[in-house]
Amino acid sequence: MENQPSSGLAQILGPWSNAFEGLQALIVTYAFSVIGAILILIVGWIVSRVLGNWAKGALKRTTRIDPTVTGFFSVFVRYAVLVVVVIMVLGQFGVQTASIITALGAAGLAIGLALQGTLQNIAAGIMLMVLRPFRVGEYIDAGGITGTVVEIGLFATELKTLDGLYRMAPNSELWNVEVTNYSRLSERRYDLVIGIGYEDDIEKAQSVLMDLARGDDRILAEPAPWAYVSELGDSAVSVTLRYWTKTSDWWNTSREMTKAAKIAFDENGISIPFPQVTYSGSLAVEKETEDS
Repeated sequence: MENQPSSGLAQILGPWSNAFEGLQALIVTYAFSVIGAILILIVGWIVSRVLGNWAKGALKRTTRIDPTVTGFFSVFVRYAVLVVVVIMVLGQFGVQTASIITALGAAGLAIGLALQGTLQNIAAGIMLMVLRPFRVGEYIDAGGITGTVVEIGLFATELKTLDGLYRMAPNSELWNVEVTNYSRLSERRYDLVIGIGYEDDIEKAQSVLMDLARGDDRILAEPAPWAYVSELGDSAVSVTLRYWTKTSDWWNTSREMTKAAKIAFDENGISIPFPQVTYSGSLAVEKETEDS
């Protein structure tokens, strides 16, 4: 009779007692898995930060890598490590990680196909920033896309045209074409071509052009300037002055030298003829033919 109250209490708490016992068994079973998962998360988080900072520091020490690529790659390394950590944590609880990896691969393939154009621009942007065919501040011509580079992004490149217009070009269009960089090299050549009359003194014209070249400090002594006859045209003899300047002086020098050459030729009596057509024949004969 004394055991009746306890047996009645056991009947009342029976379901809860079973649940508690099951919880105890669950805790005992997965205790080490939970502890291991927490340790993996902590260590993985630390490793991801360390590897990300290491990649960022290593790329910063390389002058050929653009700062944008440095930040992007360090973040990519960090999150790649975190993805591996999450898969390892799931493996601690008996989850089939092979299926997860397969699902991630399929999802990545689907996303890649859907964003094919965008990913192509990203890949081209990374290649542009790694190989650096042009930098910010340089004037380029890439398949007809011209302008001064303002910013190189992962998706597109911003440029400013000579007439002050804003232009944005997808990176894929700049990567898959021939790029002419007008600002990269420190020196540039210019050929000033002027036509003179056949009756004019060629030696004098060449001497005048050489004097102009020697008198301008922006024109380099090496390679030395050179004046020569480049063509015998229909109405004029083309005399060319070939000289080299610093790239920063090229534009102004070429325009000012053209003006100076015209003034110097006028002062020295050297003509710059315009195209003419010489007619030979009798107007009187042609008139009689028309009248008849």
